[in-house]
Amino acid sequence: MPNPWTGKGNPYTRKDVIERLRAVLSKGQPIIAAGAGTGISAKFIERGGADLIIIYNSGRFRMAGHGSSCGLMAYGDANAVAMEIGEFEVLPVVQEIPVICGVHATDPRRRMWHRLLQAKEMGFSGVNNFPTHCIVEGQFRQILEETGMSVKKEFEMIALARKMALFSIVYVATPEEAAAMANAGADAIIAHVGTTVGGSIGVKDAALTMEESVKRVQAVIEAGRRVRKDIIFLSHGGPIATPEDAAYINRRTDAVGFVGASSLERLGVEASLTQLTRKFKQIPVRKEALRALKWR
Repeated sequence: MPNPWTGKGNPYTRKDVIERLRAVLSKGQPIIAAGAGTGISAKFIERGGADLIIIYNSGRFRMAGHGSSCGLMAYGDANAVAMEIGEFEVLPVVQEIPVICGVHATDPRRRMWHRLLQAKEMGFSGVNNFPTHCIVEGQFRQILEETGMSVKKEFEMIALARKMALFSIVYVATPEEAAAMANAGADAIIAHVGTTVGGSIGVKDAALTMEESVKRVQAVIEAGRRVRKDIIFLSHGGPIATPEDAAYINRRTDAVGFVGASSLERLGVEASLTQLTRKFKQIPVRKEALRALKWR
């Protein structure tokens, strides 16, 4: 059921969100989730027909003209930023579709049960594990794992969300992480194949090719499915940057949809604003108006 006080919109229960997504799939349509860093993005993403909106702290940096990877750095309180975007920008303008809150589960200053209660009380309909250490590799990942900021904290947060009847949609980068999230009770798993390419602040070269992304996405799906059969699987990132790219993945894997942050919000704004400004620059100026100018 929708909001019991207003009769529509957020917050939805976990059961409500799952039923909505299954209804979309039963029509043979894909599930499209979109990141929103501003209220106006959320308003028009909803109008475009998205099924979920996810609030990431990276959305604030992305829509300020900086790379999404800023969301992984110590440039602010990730949990507080996501809550602020949700409270003051997105939740007030979204009319109907579920809004999901990004949760930085490895923040040692937070009591995760309390953080999830805050998200629930704010009116979010679920949680997502962002910023996520799933996409951190190499020596730095090893340091995080050994110093109490392990990705296991993210699995634990999702298990807690399941106990609290919060819908969860999560990022993973490997089959092992997919299995762990499935065991934790994740409702939807997103196969993350790298930072989105393209645009003014995207990476120039994808870490994986499209064919490699197909293999990665399917490996994630198969690992999660071996644990549970009721999980919804989606793709995100890397070379999957356009509707055509997402269609390519869906046709070659068991993914049933796509999660777009930079690829939906940032690239859409970059292209449309550039084109619109160029059109304005082509409007005429009368010669009489120019001659009437009096320069000092």
